[in-house]
Amino acid sequence: MARWQFRPPVERTRQGYRINIADRERDVVRHLLGEMRDLLTGPDDHPALRRIFPAAYHLPEHAEHDAEYQRLMREELVASRLTGIETVMGALDAKPPLTEAQLMAFMQSLNGLRLVLGTVLDVGEDDDPDEVDPDHPLAAEQQLYGFLSWLLEWTVRALSSTLQD
Repeated sequence: MARWQFRPPVERTRQGYRINIADRERDVVRHLLGEMRDLLTGPDDHPALRRIFPAAYHLPEHAEHDAEYQRLMREELVASRLTGIETVMGALDAKPPLTEAQLMAFMQSLNGLRLVLGTVLDVGEDDDPDEVDPDHPLAAEQQLYGFLSWLLEWTVRALSSTLQD
C-alpha cells in the first residue's frame, strides 16, 4: 500500500531549495509580481504602496525630514524590489534547486505582495488571514492574502531549516 507523503510548498533539499506549488499557483504569483512591478514603476503616490515605503519620521513636525528621506531612498528601494521581482520570475521558471539568494528574493517579494494587498484590504495585526467571510466583497483578495501568508510562512521555514539525516 502506497503511503501518502506531505510535500511542503517550499522546502530545503541537500542541493538547495525547491518551490513545490502547482503551475496555476506559480501563474498567480507571476501575475501578482507583474502587477507589483507596474505599481513600483508607476506614479509615486499610489496609496497601495504606503506600506512598501513607510515613513522614516513619524511626527508631524518631522514631515520635511521624511520627505527628504523618501526622495533620497525611494529610487534605491524601487530598484531593489524590481531586481527581486526579476530574480523571482526567473526562479519560478528555473529547474530546482534554487539558491538561498533566489529564495530570499522570493521571500522578500512575497512579503512585498502581502504589504500591498494588506494595504488594499486594510489588514491589521489582529486580523487572521484564515478567517475569510465568503460574502465579503473582497473575499477573493482576502483568500489571496491568506495564500501569500501561507507561502511566506513555508518560505521562512525552509530558509531557517537544517537538513536532517
